[in-house]
Amino acid sequence: MRALMTAVYVFLYAPIALVVLFSFNAGRSASEFTGFSLQWYGKALGNTFLITALQNSLIIAFTSAVLAAVFGTMAALGMQRLGPRTRAIFEGLMAAAIVVPGVVIGIATLVALVAVFGAINPAIAGLWPGERPPQFGLGYGSIIAAHGLFTMALVAMIVKARIASLGRDIVEASADLYATPWTTFHQIVLPQILPSVLAGFLLAFTFSFDDFIVAFFVAGSKTTLPIYVFASIRRGVTPEINAVATMVLVASLILILAARVLMRERKTKSTG
Repeated sequence: MRALMTAVYVFLYAPIALVVLFSFNAGRSASEFTGFSLQWYGKALGNTFLITALQNSLIIAFTSAVLAAVFGTMAALGMQRLGPRTRAIFEGLMAAAIVVPGVVIGIATLVALVAVFGAINPAIAGLWPGERPPQFGLGYGSIIAAHGLFTMALVAMIVKARIASLGRDIVEASADLYATPWTTFHQIVLPQILPSVLAGFLLAFTFSFDDFIVAFFVAGSKTTLPIYVFASIRRGVTPEINAVATMVLVASLILILAARVLMRERKTKSTG
C-alpha cells in the first residue's frame, strides 16, 4: 500500500516539480536544463499581454469571491431556517453545483447568457433615445457571474458546516436578552462564522483565478491568465510559461494554506 501511494504521489507531483525546475532554465528549451537563471521570470513580468491577463484574472477572482462570500453566507444562514426535507433538497443542489463538470457549467452559462442578452438588447434598443444603445455581451460581467455562482456553493457548504456546529443555544439566549435579530447576527453569529467566511472567500478566489474551462466559454473578448497560458502553449511550452505556472502555483498554495489556517482556527475555537 505504501509503494502504491508513493507511486501515485510521484505520478501526480513529479510533472509539477519539473515545471518548477525548468522555470529556472538558462536556455530556451523546456526539456533540457542548461543552467540556473531567473531571466524567464523577468520576461514574464515584463510581458504586457501577460500582465493584462493577470490583471483581468485578479479583478474577476476578487469580485466573484466577494459575491460568493456574501451570497454564500446568506444562503447558508437561510438554509438553517428551512425544514429538514426542503433543506436536504437545497443542500443537494449546492453539492451538485460543486461536482458538476466545469464544461457543463460553461456551456449552460453561455446558453443562458446568450438567451438573456438576445432578449434584453433588442428591448433596450427599442427604448433607447440615441443612435447607439448600450449592448450587453460577454466579458467581465459574464465571467464574474459564472464564477460567482459555482463558488457560492462552495462558500455556502463551508459556512453551513460552521453554523451547524454552533447550535441554537446562543441565538436563543440572545433573543431572551431582548437583542434584535441584527444585533444577534452582528455581535454573536458573525464573529463565530467569520473564519469560515474568510476561508470560503480565499478558496473561491483560488478557484476563480485558476479556472480555465468556464472562463473559456463566457470570456468573450477578455483574456484571463489561464486562457493566455493555454493560447501560449499551443505554440509550444517555453520556460516563460513554466515561470508563469510556478508563480501561479505558489500564489495558489499560499491562499490554500491561509484558508486551511482559518479552518483550523475555527475548529480550535469550536472545540475550545
